[in-house]
Amino acid sequence: MRRYDRRDLGLLLLRLGTGGVLAAHGTQKLFGWFGGHGIEGTGQFMESVGYVPGKTSATAAGLAETGGGTLLALGLATPAAGAAAAGAMAGAAAVHAPNGFFNQGGGYEYAASLGLTAAGLAVTGPGRLSLDHALGHAVNRSWMIPAAFAATAAGTALIVGARNRRLRKAKEGEQDPLFEEEYME
Repeated sequence: MRRYDRRDLGLLLLRLGTGGVLAAHGTQKLFGWFGGHGIEGTGQFMESVGYVPGKTSATAAGLAETGGGTLLALGLATPAAGAAAAGAMAGAAAVHAPNGFFNQGGGYEYAASLGLTAAGLAVTGPGRLSLDHALGHAVNRSWMIPAAFAATAAGTALIVGARNRRLRKAKEGEQDPLFEEEYME
């Protein structure tokens, strides 16, 4: 197998795996598939973690994951697909960041891995075994990479920033206990 054939096959496997996981995760939010909670349940969760309004946030996250993941798997509009998926995963990582890095403790490891892989695919490109290649890269131009990441970064910064401000404001006036309960006996 020639070197560029191996690279194209490797990119296809990365796109199918990452895109498939993202799309499945997004359909949990949008439709309740694969044991998900759909827009209602996900909207309530989003509201509880500071993404307001919850249903709108659930819809946006679900579309970014489902759409971005599907497009990544197909290798179509790869810069926009990867950037959208990375943005959604940055929002998820923000929720999990207080729990540290590792997923087993509720940390952001999983979201970061998916987001970085999606971003890497957006930058690297889909390879020759893709719809982008078949369509002459009409929606996979070099200028689209920084444009997609700039738009996604701006939107993600606004949304996560607003969430963080809401959480800080809600925490104002709360006082931590002076003594831990176990020592009160």
